Amino acid sequence: MTPKQIDRIKKKIADIKRTLAAEKRKFGCYDDGRGLRYLPTKYFIQLADYSGGLTYTKWFDKNFPDDGGFPDFLFECTIILFKTGKTKEAEIKAFQTFCSNTYLFDKYFGREIIPIDKWEGSNLQTPAFTKYLDYSSEQNELADFSKWLDTFLTTQDFTNRSNKFIDIQKRLMTEDDAETRHYLVEAASQLEQSI
Repeated sequence: MTPKQIDRIKKKIADIKRTLAAEKRKFGCYDDGRGLRYLPTKYFIQLADYSGGLTYTKWFDKNFPDDGGFPDFLFECTIILFKTGKTKEAEIKAFQTFCSNTYLFDKYFGREIIPIDKWEGSNLQTPAFTKYLDYSSEQNELADFSKWLDTFLTTQDFTNRSNKFIDIQKRLMTEDDAETRHYLVEAASQLEQSI
C-alpha cells in the first residue's frame, strides 16, 4: 500500500468519526441511518492497525451497546480481537458472527455453501449475504487468523453450541405458538451471549 493510499484510508476513518461526532452534537445521540459506524473496522484491517481497530470497537460497544452489527462487521471485529491477542473475546465474537450468518465461515474458507432449512429472520442471515464478505482464508495477512479460526470451529464447544443454535432456528421455522417462539428466540439470544 502506498503512502497516498494509507493517507486516504486514514482520512476516511477521520471523516466518519467527525460525521458521527457532529450527529451526536446535533441530535444529542448518534443518528447513523447510513451505517457509517460499521465501516472503520474494514479500514483498520486494511491498514493492519489492529490496536486502532480495537480502540474503535471498544468505542462502538460503549456507544452502541444494543447494536448487534452486520455479519461482516462482526467478522471484522473477530479479526481485530484475534490480532490484538484477545483470543477469548475473539471466540465470543466468532460465535456471534456465526449466529448472525451461519454461512459466512464457509464463504471465508471457500467451502460449498449449503442452505439450511431454518428460520432466517432477515436477509442478513441468508446465504446470499455472504457475497458482501471481502475476506478469504487465502489472504496472506490473515494466515494466522485463518489457522486459529479453523481450529476454533472444530472445537467441541463451538460444535455443540452451533448445533444448538441451528436446532433452535430449525424449530423457529415451523413453530406457530407465540409463547414458544418467544422462548426459542430468548434461548438463541442467551446462547449467543454466553461462551
